Amino acid sequence: MGRWQDGRGTLRIAEEGGAEGGAEAVDVPVEIAASYRTRTRGLLGRDGIDGALLLTPANSVHTFRMRFAIDVAYLDHRLNVLAVRTMRPGRLGLPRPRARHVLEAEAGAMARWGLRPGVRVTLEA
Repeated sequence: MGRWQDGRGTLRIAEEGGAEGGAEAVDVPVEIAASYRTRTRGLLGRDGIDGALLLTPANSVHTFRMRFAIDVAYLDHRLNVLAVRTMRPGRLGLPRPRARHVLEAEAGAMARWGLRPGVRVTLEA
Protein backbone atom coordinates (compact mmCIF):
# COMPACT_ATOMS: atom_id res chain seq x y z
CA MET A 1 0.00 0.00 0.00
CA GLY A 2 1.38 3.44 -0.94
CA ARG A 3 0.75 6.42 1.27
CA TRP A 4 -1.42 5.56 4.26
CA GLN A 5 -4.52 7.68 4.96
CA ASP A 6 -7.18 7.74 7.65
CA GLY A 7 -10.24 5.75 6.72
CA ARG A 8 -11.93 2.39 6.85
CA GLY A 9 -11.18 -0.91 5.23
CA THR A 10 -11.22 -4.67 5.58
CA LEU A 11 -8.47 -6.71 7.16
CA ARG A 12 -8.18 -10.25 5.81
CA ILE A 13 -6.61 -12.87 8.04
CA ALA A 14 -5.82 -16.12 6.24
CA GLU A 15 -6.02 -19.01 8.67
CA GLU A 16 -3.90 -21.83 7.31
CA GLY A 17 -4.37 -25.53 7.86
CA GLY A 18 -8.13 -25.87 8.02
CA ALA A 19 -9.84 -29.26 8.45
CA GLU A 20 -9.06 -30.27 4.86
CA GLY A 21 -5.63 -28.64 4.76
CA GLY A 22 -7.12 -25.61 2.98
CA ALA A 23 -7.13 -22.04 4.16
CA GLU A 24 -10.05 -20.16 5.65
CA ALA A 25 -10.03 -16.37 5.64
CA VAL A 26 -11.53 -14.10 8.27
CA ASP A 27 -12.55 -10.59 7.19
CA VAL A 28 -12.48 -7.93 9.90
CA PRO A 29 -13.67 -4.33 9.56
CA VAL A 30 -10.77 -2.01 10.33
CA GLU A 31 -10.36 1.69 10.99
CA ILE A 32 -7.06 3.12 9.74
CA ALA A 33 -5.41 5.79 11.88
CA ALA A 34 -2.56 7.26 9.83
CA SER A 35 -2.56 10.92 10.84
CA TYR A 36 -0.96 12.14 14.05
CA ARG A 37 -4.33 13.25 15.41
CA THR A 38 -6.14 9.92 14.86
CA ARG A 39 -3.18 7.86 16.11
CA THR A 40 -3.03 9.97 19.28
CA ARG A 41 -6.77 9.56 19.86
CA GLY A 42 -6.75 5.82 19.16
CA LEU A 43 -9.41 4.03 21.22
CA LEU A 44 -9.48 6.62 24.00
CA GLY A 45 -12.97 7.56 25.13
CA ARG A 46 -14.62 4.50 23.58
CA ASP A 47 -16.42 1.69 25.35
CA GLY A 48 -15.49 -0.86 22.67
CA ILE A 49 -14.79 -1.34 18.98
CA ASP A 50 -16.39 -3.41 16.23
CA GLY A 51 -13.45 -4.92 14.41
CA ALA A 52 -10.01 -3.38 14.80
CA LEU A 53 -7.98 -0.18 14.68
CA LEU A 54 -4.74 -0.05 12.66
CA LEU A 55 -2.22 2.55 13.85
CA THR A 56 0.37 3.42 11.20
CA PRO A 57 3.19 4.17 11.57
CA ALA A 58 3.52 2.89 15.12
CA ASN A 59 5.64 0.44 17.06
CA SER A 60 4.20 0.76 20.58
CA VAL A 61 0.99 1.68 22.40
CA HIS A 62 -0.30 2.50 25.86
CA THR A 63 -3.65 1.91 27.52
CA PHE A 64 -3.71 4.87 29.91
CA ARG A 65 -7.27 6.26 30.37
CA MET A 66 -8.76 3.38 28.38
CA ARG A 67 -12.01 1.78 29.51
CA PHE A 68 -11.41 -1.81 28.41
CA ALA A 69 -8.63 -4.35 27.86
CA ILE A 70 -7.29 -4.73 24.32
CA ASP A 71 -5.40 -7.18 22.17
CA VAL A 72 -2.40 -5.63 20.44
CA ALA A 73 -0.70 -7.10 17.36
CA TYR A 74 2.62 -5.70 16.17
CA LEU A 75 3.04 -5.88 12.38
CA ASP A 76 6.14 -5.44 10.22
CA HIS A 77 6.25 -3.45 6.96
CA ARG A 78 4.83 -6.45 5.03
CA LEU A 79 1.93 -6.86 7.50
CA ASN A 80 3.38 -10.03 9.05
CA VAL A 81 2.40 -10.44 12.71
CA LEU A 82 5.47 -10.17 14.94
CA ALA A 83 3.76 -10.50 18.34
CA VAL A 84 0.31 -10.44 19.94
CA ARG A 85 -0.30 -9.21 23.49
CA THR A 86 -3.30 -8.49 25.69
CA MET A 87 -3.05 -5.23 27.64
CA ARG A 88 -5.22 -4.14 30.55
CA PRO A 89 -6.04 -0.44 31.04
CA GLY A 90 -3.25 1.66 32.53
CA ARG A 91 -0.32 -0.16 30.89
CA LEU A 92 2.60 0.98 28.74
CA GLY A 93 3.74 -1.35 25.96
CA LEU A 94 7.41 -1.56 25.09
CA PRO A 95 8.39 -0.53 21.55
CA ARG A 96 8.96 -3.34 19.04
CA PRO A 97 12.01 -2.45 16.92
CA ARG A 98 10.83 -4.17 13.69
CA ALA A 99 7.17 -3.13 14.03
CA ARG A 100 5.79 -0.56 11.59
CA HIS A 101 2.08 -0.91 12.38
CA VAL A 102 0.01 -1.76 15.45
CA LEU A 103 -3.40 -3.42 15.30
CA GLU A 104 -5.74 -2.99 18.29
CA ALA A 105 -8.97 -4.86 19.06
CA GLU A 106 -11.05 -5.81 22.10
CA ALA A 107 -9.39 -8.42 24.32
CA GLY A 108 -9.99 -11.95 23.02
CA ALA A 109 -10.84 -10.91 19.46
CA MET A 110 -7.48 -11.77 17.91
CA ALA A 111 -7.54 -15.31 19.29
CA ARG A 112 -11.01 -15.79 17.74
CA TRP A 113 -9.70 -14.51 14.40
CA GLY A 114 -6.66 -16.81 14.49
CA LEU A 115 -4.22 -13.89 14.55
CA ARG A 116 -0.86 -15.02 15.95
CA PRO A 117 2.85 -14.47 15.26
CA GLY A 118 3.86 -15.53 11.76
CA VAL A 119 0.45 -14.89 10.17
CA ARG A 120 0.36 -12.41 7.30
CA VAL A 121 -2.65 -10.12 6.91
CA THR A 122 -3.83 -8.11 3.93
CA LEU A 123 -5.67 -4.82 3.92
CA GLU A 124 -8.24 -3.47 1.51
CA ALA A 125 -8.83 0.24 2.08
